[in-house]
Amino acid sequence: MKNRITAAILALFLGGIGAHKFYLDRPRPGVVYLLFCWTFIPALIGVVEFFVLISQSNQEFNSRYNEHFKPPSVVSASQTIDEQLELLRDLKERGVITEAEFEARKEMLGVH
Repeated sequence: MKNRITAAILALFLGGIGAHKFYLDRPRPGVVYLLFCWTFIPALIGVVEFFVLISQSNQEFNSRYNEHFKPPSVVSASQTIDEQLELLRDLKERGVITEAEFEARKEMLGVH
């Protein structure tokens, strides 16, 4: 599974040679970056892509670059509140949801 922060760091430091494109399984643009690296244009584009990647949410990044990623279902009718809360804690620890999302979903369950 690809990591958004890793891709962003590669774009910032090695964007001129397209390292982030290869990391994200986009070899064609990566080769174009390699072919034009002597112009420094790919390096400038890499800096822009760094900011784009950093500003993306994890969900948007996963839907774009991790094709097989499916976020787990958070709420199921057959689960108890304790089971749902435990699942939310697990999602927060793995970085799938933020602290704010965790708190909002916890309130939806009626847990304060």
